[in-house]
Amino acid sequence: MSILFVLLMFLLIISISYFRRPEERPAVKPEFWAAPQAPRIEREYGFEIPQGYCFHPGHTWVLKEAPETARVGLDSFASNLLGKIDRIEVAGLNRWVRQGQKLMTVFSGSQSLDLLSPVEGVVTAVNHDVIADPSLITQDPYRNGWIAMVKAPDLAVNQKNLVQGTMVAPWLQNNITRLNGMLAQVSPALAQDGGLPVSGLLTRVTPALREKLTQEFFLS
Repeated sequence: MSILFVLLMFLLIISISYFRRPEERPAVKPEFWAAPQAPRIEREYGFEIPQGYCFHPGHTWVLKEAPETARVGLDSFASNLLGKIDRIEVAGLNRWVRQGQKLMTVFSGSQSLDLLSPVEGVVTAVNHDVIADPSLITQDPYRNGWIAMVKAPDLAVNQKNLVQGTMVAPWLQNNITRLNGMLAQVSPALAQDGGLPVSGLLTRVTPALREKLTQEFFLS
């Protein structure tokens, strides 16, 4: 009887353990997003400005895809400063980033640069085409060169902290003016009369000036 009792208790424990196991859930697969439609471009102050895009002072952009979904990337001012991009690392999927917190790191030669998120939320997708071919960021920054999708519950609030609409052209012009002022005494040949910075400018200045420029324009 004692052996039978032990066996019954053993079976009972196994049965309870089986039914109390947590339900197995399928692994969450990353989302895949196609490139956005080609933006409507308007030319102001010598700049080609995509309409409907909002810009962070650290030169990343955001495009609203849905009430709480945003596509983000790097603007043309930043991509020109960087020039050739060899590699890019983006915050992992399901990572929560705050507005103004590091979202990605770009590598050019021996240099690396942290870039900030224009919105707060969870990274839900990364543009694998850009990971495989970072040149897309400089060739087509506002469409095929997008970098990540972010689920941003406070997107509407975040957008109020960004440069948008009629403010974009004067803001870019102000950036060029400040840039030329920093270059005037050390590298006057690299200053621009108008439009975007000289392509690859950061690789053509001294390390000390490069550090000042990244702090000034990328806030890093």
